[in-house]
Amino acid sequence: MERVLFQLGPVSIYTFSVSIAVGVLAAYWLTHKETQRIKMDDNSIDNLFIILLIAGILGARIFYILFYNPAFYWQHPFEVIKINEGGLSIHGGILGAVAAGLWYTRRLKIPFWPVADLLAPAVILAQGIARVGCDVYGRVMSQAWPWGINLQGQLVHPVQIYETILDLTLFIFLWGKRDRQKYSGQIFVFYLAGYAGIRLVLEFFRTNPVIIWNITPAHLTGILFILLAIGLDLWLSRVKPVPKTETQMERFWVSAKVWKAVIALTAVCITVFYIIR
Repeated sequence: MERVLFQLGPVSIYTFSVSIAVGVLAAYWLTHKETQRIKMDDNSIDNLFIILLIAGILGARIFYILFYNPAFYWQHPFEVIKINEGGLSIHGGILGAVAAGLWYTRRLKIPFWPVADLLAPAVILAQGIARVGCDVYGRVMSQAWPWGINLQGQLVHPVQIYETILDLTLFIFLWGKRDRQKYSGQIFVFYLAGYAGIRLVLEFFRTNPVIIWNITPAHLTGILFILLAIGLDLWLSRVKPVPKTETQMERFWVSAKVWKAVIALTAVCITVFYIIR
């Protein structure tokens, strides 16, 4: 995949930057739709969205520097600001965004868990779209599968598309949990555990720095996220239960319209990926 999608004079527009921007816009649109549906204050969510975006980028960069290549950045400190050259960790982005969300909701004295539930489907939707533009490919394929990518004479796994498909599948699940929660915060907990599980699976197809044996930072972080999700599930189910209503019980899980939209989006993402690779 071409890292630079096109040039605007001296300015390079990167493929990953464009895909992230599209993902963020999709998340913003979806968040506003949900905000209107549950009658939450638009202004508070708009401000929170911007704060989460900034905190997510900072968290992703800091986490990558500390856990993936600290020696390089210690020797080349000015490289820290060059995020256009890559070096962002999604796990660090999640941690940064959660920390900022906790601070912001506490500051405005609004409950954190309903806001987290509101944002979780939008976040995984953004991740699925954004991953299309990533230029970090997977390991060399053990045999020539037709969807493999020829990279420098070797056929490698298109882990970007694997993640897009899995992320959008998780989005369908989270979308179906709206108004069908057993406790406040459950959608966010499922997001945390679901995405951690996705990354654990994908690590078998990726090549990342190893801490010990074949364990990567993403392995450790994914396991910690899953353990955290289990702890939150046990705690929130006791302290934040949501009684079921007759409407919730009768509501169809995910409408055919949503299924068709997500399938169409997945097809578009795959098509775009193979066109610009």
